[in-house]
Amino acid sequence: MAWSNQSVVTEFILLGLSGSSELQIFYFLFFSIVYAATALGNLFILLTIMLEPCLHSPMYFLLGNLSFIDMSLASFATPKMISDFLSEHKVISFEGCITQIFFLHLLGGAEIVLLISMSFDRYVAICKPLHYLIIMNGRMCIGLVILSWVVGIFHALSQLAFTVNLPFCGPNEVDSFFCDLPLVIKLACVDTYVLGVFMISTSGMIALICFILLVISYTVILVTVRQRSSVKITMKVFELIQYIKKAMRKQLDTHKRRLPELLQTVPRTTGSVQTMREYFEEY
Repeated sequence: MAWSNQSVVTEFILLGLSGSSELQIFYFLFFSIVYAATALGNLFILLTIMLEPCLHSPMYFLLGNLSFIDMSLASFATPKMISDFLSEHKVISFEGCITQIFFLHLLGGAEIVLLISMSFDRYVAICKPLHYLIIMNGRMCIGLVILSWVVGIFHALSQLAFTVNLPFCGPNEVDSFFCDLPLVIKLACVDTYVLGVFMISTSGMIALICFILLVISYTVILVTVRQRSSVKITMKVFELIQYIKKAMRKQLDTHKRRLPELLQTVPRTTGSVQTMREYFEEY
């Protein structure tokens, strides 16, 4: 991939997390373990969903795509960061830096939209269970995944549209372990205040809208679950009351049937007691 950049700077120096050699070794071991666990965990989820037929449902289809995006987010810059812990010269080319920025915003935008799609899936499953398979059919699921990637691509391109042609003619040290866009554009030889505000506002607006949609969807889900739980509790209490009434009525009917027998038994018992009393009085 080539960009028409008029910069003198051809590479950037990544300052990383720390300059201490002891901490570099610790960071190398720690982040290697975390990265391996993250990548293998998401890969295991993805393969399980693909190979297990009983998991071929809309929810797990979206979850598998989320695992793929999470695995990609963990891989776009982390291997470079881990290798830099053992290197004295932590440099990255201009093209490599732009590539990192592109994939960061691509995957981040796609993941946000996919999370909204998953909340929509749970909304349909809980609030409209009888229409779930009709609404969340294969075409709908594939469409939601394609939409997430399209939004991610447009978001990434909107962030890079003005960045790739900025002149970088002086400092080239990025105070991070990867190419973070706000830190990179600060190194340009022109005033980037307006561009920075534009990038922050667009990213913030997308994040805010997605957050509001997520809160609304899960609030509706929680309210629906609470209402159904209240209805179920009311029905169970009503059923318990009906059961108690039936049990009491059954016992009452039983006692009513046995009442004549009890009334006939009482005189015989009284006569027997009187006979025994007279017998003991004689002796």
